[in-house]
Amino acid sequence: MDGDRRHLLLWFFAAATAVKLLLIPSYRSTDFEVHRNWLAITHSLPLSEWYFDETSQWTLDYPPFFAYFERFLSLFARLVDPKIVDLRLGLDYSADSVVYFQRITVIFSDLSLLFGVYRLTRKVEPLRRNLICVLVVWSPGLLMVDHVHFQYNGFLLGWLLLSVSFLQDGRDLIGGFLFAVVLCFKHLFAVAAPVYFVYLLRHYCWAGLATGLRRLVALGSVVVAVFAAAFGPFIYNGQIQQVISRMFPFGRGLCHAYWAPNFWVFYIILDKGLAFTLRKLGFDVQVPSASFTGGLVGDSSPFAVLPQITPLTTFVMVLLAITPCLIKAWKKPQPGLVARWIAYAYTCGFLFGWHVHEKASLHFTIPLAIVAVQSLEDAKHYFLVSIVSCYSLFPLSYEPREYPIKVLLLLLHSMVMWLGFSAQYTDEKGLKEKKEGGESKSKFEIGCVEKSYLMGLVLVEVVSQFLHPYFLGDRYAFMPLMLISTYCAVGIMYSWIWQLRKILT
Repeated sequence: MDGDRRHLLLWFFAAATAVKLLLIPSYRSTDFEVHRNWLAITHSLPLSEWYFDETSQWTLDYPPFFAYFERFLSLFARLVDPKIVDLRLGLDYSADSVVYFQRITVIFSDLSLLFGVYRLTRKVEPLRRNLICVLVVWSPGLLMVDHVHFQYNGFLLGWLLLSVSFLQDGRDLIGGFLFAVVLCFKHLFAVAAPVYFVYLLRHYCWAGLATGLRRLVALGSVVVAVFAAAFGPFIYNGQIQQVISRMFPFGRGLCHAYWAPNFWVFYIILDKGLAFTLRKLGFDVQVPSASFTGGLVGDSSPFAVLPQITPLTTFVMVLLAITPCLIKAWKKPQPGLVARWIAYAYTCGFLFGWHVHEKASLHFTIPLAIVAVQSLEDAKHYFLVSIVSCYSLFPLSYEPREYPIKVLLLLLHSMVMWLGFSAQYTDEKGLKEKKEGGESKSKFEIGCVEKSYLMGLVLVEVVSQFLHPYFLGDRYAFMPLMLISTYCAVGIMYSWIWQLRKILT
């Protein structure tokens, strides 16, 4: 049975890999050159200069473990084409050698995702297991972000799923160790750190004075050891302040352009509306240069009327939003609820965080795939939020040749979810009717409000993709992106409220 499970999972992964290989020639964002430059930095310079180099504008700003990972990849890149890792001659290098090399490294690094899914689902009953595998391994968001836009999210999310799998097995020390490793690869995963801290303190360390103290010391030693391995060389060289300043560039502003569909979309639109109204009434209202509609990333929050937002404000808002989850984790530290709490924490970070990237929606949609098979309500919620999240990524791939690809990926994903959840939640009467040659009935149905919202997505796409260019051309070019972002933000806010309600009940 276990062999059949591995065989089926490998088949899923092989099919996804075939699609990824076909996507190699597709559009790639500036992140492609970012990672190529990091290969050059870590290969050409001594470790003491990695976080100081400014040869390119794409400076190294991920934690040290990811820098070590780039250094490892650079050893092979040099064999493929030495120019890839040349700090100066390699700037904006786009030969087939670098394109194929970097694309294939992302595909190979997805093996961590494969192993994470395998370990996480090894005790789950077959139908639910297969559904989780399909939702994660064939995630259209991961395909669009990693294998078109270009990033390594599948690699990092694989580590996160491994951590969750150990926590669900009650092996808290290894789970905590793996999460510490994830943080040293990409610090943006730190939003879930309070959940890990409270859960591990209550579930692992809260076991009497002697045992609890021993476990607390063991857990603390493991975490310190991981961070020492990552940051130790930079602390030794007196460079930790430089590393931290690169990792947390708060001067980039509250919003990453204007694509992330989160709470700040409404705040900015309100500010724009108030500014417009006040100017019409004769008030002298200045529009900041770092304007939301300009798509620029400035050194200050782009608000003309409403109070400026600081990183501390967003930190407090995220922490307050997560607090109900932390209270629940303390009162009822059940391993089976860990994935739900982590997904909720990343939803809070996405909605209220500072300089949130639209790609960060993967941080909560992938863990929610685990939760989706736990109940009929969870499945209905995931069906909606995964479609919204995937659609919100459409602006990342804006070239015409990628348009059919992203539409097809979303449609296929929606069909797979519908068929999978319908099969999982077919009632016993429906199964009996199916065996007797009749028509089976499924409990999986979407409500009128959800259907109306999803139909609205179609309308938004028609307006932004076809009607706006036809009637307005290049005028008000920001409007389609703002429309997509605002409409998707409504769906993500709904998901956050739904998750909060589920946690509190």
